[in-house]
Amino acid sequence: MNIDFHYGVVYIAARVGGMTAGDALTVAHACQYVDDATTTGILRFKGGETFERFATAHKLFDYANTENDQNRLVWTPFHFLPAGEGATLEEKAICRPDSEVARELVRRAIRQRDAQTCLHRLGVTLHTYVDTWAHQGFAGIESPWNRVHLLEAQDCTRKGWLARLRLAAGHLLEHIEEDVLTIALPVGHGAALHYPDQPWARWHYIDGRNNFISRHNLPDFVQAAEMACRAVRGYLAGREDFETQAGMPEDAKDAITRLLDTNRDPDDNQRLRNVCEWIKAGRIPGLKEAVPGYIAKGPGSWKHKATGLLCDDDTGDRPEWTNAFEESDYRLFHDAVKQHRFVATQEILPARGLRIA
Repeated sequence: MNIDFHYGVVYIAARVGGMTAGDALTVAHACQYVDDATTTGILRFKGGETFERFATAHKLFDYANTENDQNRLVWTPFHFLPAGEGATLEEKAICRPDSEVARELVRRAIRQRDAQTCLHRLGVTLHTYVDTWAHQGFAGIESPWNRVHLLEAQDCTRKGWLARLRLAAGHLLEHIEEDVLTIALPVGHGAALHYPDQPWARWHYIDGRNNFISRHNLPDFVQAAEMACRAVRGYLAGREDFETQAGMPEDAKDAITRLLDTNRDPDDNQRLRNVCEWIKAGRIPGLKEAVPGYIAKGPGSWKHKATGLLCDDDTGDRPEWTNAFEESDYRLFHDAVKQHRFVATQEILPARGLRIA
């Protein structure tokens, strides 16, 4: 999923679920920041203090995207959560929508609702949870299940996207086919291009086991929004059985269905702007308000507010360590990330016979 869902729709789900505007904004920002937190390693302060960060994403063509050990630490716990079903490691690593593993991860976040990192932890968890619908059938490790052949889609401009892909890759390629992408991008849904993340897309392909896979994203994305709303209600009520909580009212659910189906700009940032316009105009029943813009990096970002640093390469500049840093969204997010990763990779998955980190 892209920013239009992780920030925009998750904000809607949180507000409809009963969360205050301020808390919903924190949850939605943390949810989207999982895709933007690409800086890892130790942040060093002038006085000698240090703080550990862990990247929750790689850029698409980052060389680390081909290092399986790194993928297992990044893609698996945050973007392609394994369902833990099957006999082999490759089968257990496949992401399945609304799996029991995913629900357990949500329950663990609800259990920590009184912790300082609770809102950020919920946002990180919701990113992983809703991605199980978009990323179903793929794995965050190198796996034959990630192979894609004969990819076809309706209502999508594949030629234009491939042209942008060539430029982004920095390669002068005359032809890019799924088989080539399968080799170049062996992790996750890279070979399926952008189709898994487009809310309206209808597409199909042959997977690595020669199975015909047909996907219609819209009902899956609507269900993801519905379950995110239930997770928020469970969080607010302190109920780990969040799946039993009330979902979205039918009129709000219908509005989100229309929004996801008609908001088809290829630029996901423009789609987010459209989502925010719907909210501001009151087109989501029971919700009419302005949504602050999302700033991933640079002035006004969580990192900048916490440290004063403006770029990802912060190996030279050392900020002052202050109590404000300890209270910052940036610190809380990274600590929530470490909590989430530990629970997923060291507790939940090993209990289901899957050791990946």
